[in-house]
Amino acid sequence: MRFHAIPVASPASVGAGLFPIKTPNAQPPVHAERLAPHMLKEIENTVSASKDETIYEHMLARGVSRRDFLQFCAWMGACMGLEQSGVAQMTQALEQKKRLPVVWLHFQECTCCSESFIRSSHPIVADILLDKVSLDYSETLMAASGHQAEKSLHDTITKYKGEYLLCIEGSVPTAEDGVYCCIGGKTAKQIAEEVGRDAKAIIAWGNCACSGCVQAAKPNPTSATPINKVLAGKPIINVQGCPPIAEVMAGVLVHLLTFDRIPQLDALGRPKAFYSRRVHDTCYRRPNYDAGLFVETFDDENARKGYCLYKVGCRGPSTYNACGTIRWNGGISFPIQAGHGCIGCSEANFWDNGPFYQRLPNFPGFGIEATADQIGLAAVGAAAAGVGIHALMTNVRKRHEIGEHPGEQEPTTHDDKKS
Repeated sequence: MRFHAIPVASPASVGAGLFPIKTPNAQPPVHAERLAPHMLKEIENTVSASKDETIYEHMLARGVSRRDFLQFCAWMGACMGLEQSGVAQMTQALEQKKRLPVVWLHFQECTCCSESFIRSSHPIVADILLDKVSLDYSETLMAASGHQAEKSLHDTITKYKGEYLLCIEGSVPTAEDGVYCCIGGKTAKQIAEEVGRDAKAIIAWGNCACSGCVQAAKPNPTSATPINKVLAGKPIINVQGCPPIAEVMAGVLVHLLTFDRIPQLDALGRPKAFYSRRVHDTCYRRPNYDAGLFVETFDDENARKGYCLYKVGCRGPSTYNACGTIRWNGGISFPIQAGHGCIGCSEANFWDNGPFYQRLPNFPGFGIEATADQIGLAAVGAAAAGVGIHALMTNVRKRHEIGEHPGEQEPTTHDDKKS
């Protein structure tokens, strides 16, 4: 994996000799403190010039062909649900716009969002998209550290006031004055408020930043708090999931780059392009649900047949995400396809919504789902009968819609017997 992490560091960090720099004719690498002043100046100019490149120019310099660029635009447009005119607008924007300054902060989290993003199987997302933005500060990916890293952060939010994008992974602890997460002598809350004050927009990556995730699970000892409850007065995009799908993360960034505004959001601040449908609605096992064919245990015959995982805890009916459409690992699979039920990781408080492997009674159902969804834990004894009735009624309805096949007889009714 290749990243332009070295330009993230400030010129001061270059002079401090934080990392070796390879010069065209130098073997082995020469450390920065040994470079002549004119060479340091040349490095600074290179860093500055790279920020002034358009996104398309930068991609060409990285060896991306025009054909690959257009294919990426079409693919990303499809992921975002754009019509043809929107794809054309996105292509034009990426060709002409300068790279967007980005500050990427990490608080209480496991860095799985960054891991998901940089491990995308799509070559342009994985190897190029981070270069479409000028990643000026990231505790995980930047080369600088210590005072030089803090200077890079300060320089970015000062020079690009009102222009930079703030990305945040992790929740903010507020208990004990926020001492549970400190960076550079400041609490996470202080850093978030300072950096968020002049940000153009804020992206909360993952369930930790959006709703607290496992850190906020009961009893929540650090008082882990989501970003939207810490910062106000700025547009905040909640990109939910634990972690979010890499292509979803890329789509949000590309939307901001293309249209210079935040995407349309749902009531929870999530982009509707990716969070408008339930996992249940796009699941390939949905026909088994409708037919009342359920897995009872993970090692039974129904599991081997690929029946619905609803009764062993799948939360697809109450979870909004694009797992069933975009999927993971290059569109190859997603948890349900691998044989494990959805745990609802793109919904708030999913850690406290009951056992992962126990069917919950409080999922709202609609239409054909109502029969199965009304089977509560208090009605365990009637569960089998309820599922059977659900399957029977479904098949009776379908038979009525399809009609009689040759050789079949209409069922005899009570009135027929009387006549």
